Amino acid sequence: MKFSMLFLGLLIIAALLLLAAQPRIPANPSSVVEIEKYIEKMIVRNKPPGISIAVVKNGQVVYKKAFGWADGPAQLPATSDTLYHWWSMTKVPTAIAILQLHDAGKLNIDDPILDYLPFFQVELDGKPAPLITIRQVLRHTSGLPDTVPAMIGWVHYEDKIYNQTELLKQHLPQYNQLKFTPDSEASYSNLGYMVLGSIIETVSGMPYEEYIQKNILNPLGMENTDFLYTSQMSDKIAAGSHPMASIYTPLLPFLLDMKPLIREQEGAQYWFNNFYIDATPSTGLIGSVNDAALMVKGLLLQTDLLHPESHPLMLPNGAAPTERPLGWAEYNMTSRLWVQHSGGGPGFATVMRLYPEEGLGIVIMANNTDLPREKLVDAFASLDW
Repeated sequence: MKFSMLFLGLLIIAALLLLAAQPRIPANPSSVVEIEKYIEKMIVRNKPPGISIAVVKNGQVVYKKAFGWADGPAQLPATSDTLYHWWSMTKVPTAIAILQLHDAGKLNIDDPILDYLPFFQVELDGKPAPLITIRQVLRHTSGLPDTVPAMIGWVHYEDKIYNQTELLKQHLPQYNQLKFTPDSEASYSNLGYMVLGSIIETVSGMPYEEYIQKNILNPLGMENTDFLYTSQMSDKIAAGSHPMASIYTPLLPFLLDMKPLIREQEGAQYWFNNFYIDATPSTGLIGSVNDAALMVKGLLLQTDLLHPESHPLMLPNGAAPTERPLGWAEYNMTSRLWVQHSGGGPGFATVMRLYPEEGLGIVIMANNTDLPREKLVDAFASLDW
């Protein structure tokens, strides 16, 4: 026991020392070259081993570049077509799907969840909860709790997709107590987007993944994005990685079965086997920055992805909005309007940020658990594209 505590303490100290030695992101870069020099220093330290970036401006990809390794031990370089787990960035197409079904008159986002999922029984302070609407779930104001950290352990390794409605029924009883009265505050909830995935299945009559593929990915031409690794993807797959010297490393064995997860150790770096997340609507997509840029363009250009009436609900533009934008976890409504969704978990980190009034979008994906996403996307957004 004493040895374990000593080892844990030394590991945390080592991680903090490494963090302090990390190169600093330029706060006000003069050019993209300055940012690239910083990224190259990150790559040398394997934090991350590989990173792919795309910038969209007025419907055009004005910058795309990859650095480092998609798979270090296999010597597979990262490219703009390298496939990363999207993690929670998947919530963006889930929100698009709900608004598409709203546009088609198959649901109304102000309807109660119970209208579509009779099994959705939740409580507040031990009593039946007030009715929760689809809009509240989209905005993370429903009061539903989050499923993290337990959800990090909801992984499997076989090429299989679980029925999302059955998965929700399985896990809902452990998370059926609301944190607060709906709309009284906001709190991020992966469970909420599992609920939305089940609604998509119920209303559309098809599996969640099939709906996303047919109605969002295919129309946008996102040919290298899917919920399963396919044979065509084999030479593009980024292997997830994690540094041994990290403050998160001691926590992983409590959340995950490490034996099937770790493919190999190279130096001070763990490299992971391919794996899947059970809950796809909140965190299941796998794809490239090239494909993500197509989604960014579809949203920024106000294509027929969404009706003109629904589009501002996701991407406010013009007058200062008074409501939280739907489908995004982070946003800024003050001096420079933007919306954003990050994704992060074992082996991968991602971020998508859009500036609707400027026609600007930035996507960053990396194959490492740790990534200074916020500062990195800030640096790219500060340049004159």
